[in-house]
Amino acid sequence: MLFSSLIFLFGFLPLVILCYYISPGKLKNYTLLAFSILFYAWGGVTYTVILLLSIILNYIFVKRIQTSETKSKTWLSIGLTVNVLVLVIFKYLGFFIENLNALFFLVADKENSIPNVRIVLPLGISFFTFHQMSLLWDVYRNKATPAVKFTDTSLYITFFPQLVAGPIVRYKDIIGQIRGRTETWEFFNAGIQRFILGLFKKVIIANTCASIADSVMAEQLNTISSSAAWLGIVAYTLQIYFDFSGYSDMAIGLAKLFGFTIMENFNFPYISKSIKEFWRRWHISLSTWFRDYVYIPLGGNQKSQRRTYLNLILVFFLTGFWHGATWSFIVWGLFHGIFLIIERLGLEKLLMKIPQVVSWAYTLLVVMIGWVFFRIEKLLDALEYILKLFGGGVTGSKSVLYFLDSEKLTILILAIVSSTILVVKIKEVLDNIALNRFAGFYGLVKNIVLVFMFVYSVVILNAGSYNPFIYFRF
Repeated sequence: MLFSSLIFLFGFLPLVILCYYISPGKLKNYTLLAFSILFYAWGGVTYTVILLLSIILNYIFVKRIQTSETKSKTWLSIGLTVNVLVLVIFKYLGFFIENLNALFFLVADKENSIPNVRIVLPLGISFFTFHQMSLLWDVYRNKATPAVKFTDTSLYITFFPQLVAGPIVRYKDIIGQIRGRTETWEFFNAGIQRFILGLFKKVIIANTCASIADSVMAEQLNTISSSAAWLGIVAYTLQIYFDFSGYSDMAIGLAKLFGFTIMENFNFPYISKSIKEFWRRWHISLSTWFRDYVYIPLGGNQKSQRRTYLNLILVFFLTGFWHGATWSFIVWGLFHGIFLIIERLGLEKLLMKIPQVVSWAYTLLVVMIGWVFFRIEKLLDALEYILKLFGGGVTGSKSVLYFLDSEKLTILILAIVSSTILVVKIKEVLDNIALNRFAGFYGLVKNIVLVFMFVYSVVILNAGSYNPFIYFRF
């Protein structure tokens, strides 16, 4: 069930809000838990069985970690290993078998090749598995944590705003809110506004950019011009940002409706002036998860320079592989890891000295080329597309104008402007004006704009428009 679907907006969401607020205080978490399981079960009962088994198993592990005086590290290791194995079986087993067959040249010999298995990927398995691992780590690191309760840990894992697409919430950051929080109208109102903003970003901006990117990339490369290829990757660059940040905005807004505060996940990543800065601004919950649970335990940058580089490469190999079981995702992760190492070798100092527009252009170019690997699953096809970006191959007759009309061009310009910090500066100016004068009028106009954004998004959804969601694949 997508947040950007009519059944969610006018069925599930009003019902869960009603039931939550009429429930007695002690039953509110149970209400959220029941509706969160229902939300996940909408995607398939089998998925839900896997999720519930995972929760029960990890609850056993965390209880052992918390109560065992001498074997807590052993139980942590067992729990982490089991979670990794769950990911391997459901997400990566087919990839490993396929590559083993290719490695040992068994593909041609059908009798001796390893039979491949096609396992349906449970929704959000990468996200809820990382939540489970965070639970194990956080309890292990802080033995003083109050005794874990099955209802609390279950709600932590299944809480529907962040269940299938994040942000990845840490157990230590949310458990206090699960056990005690205060709902206010101001918080509720802020949640509605944030949700509408995210809905508009997803339905209007991201989906339009997706339509442009898909139309370009569906063409044979020899039929499009180099400028059209750039249009395709620019549109995809904007699509993935507004798709995922819009979904994160909706998740953060939904959490506020029930009194929760969860971490920000994006901070205008496309204004970054280095790849290092980009990863401080992009998918913040994932990058900090890998930093705290993988990079730092490996030694981070506290050991030798070579070890630091090895740690970076390993972390970004895992970052790419986490996104999907294809070599293109791995290359995407390693691509970013290599540029981080290059920046550590001296490029970062140079970027600080040269004009900011140059360092910004370098960063955006690296990011967009990386997105080619992220978008195109076959490595050779991705490399051919990059070659086309720089004028290689046969130049086709389909140029930029072939893929754009006035509506798409308008949304594309809106996306470009909205991905910069300009919108924040404009809002700050308007907020300052509102504080001094015209506060009532400003509030009225703001609410009218939000209502328009919501109605327009609903109209587009009702028309059955193109409504993909990239991160459901992970």
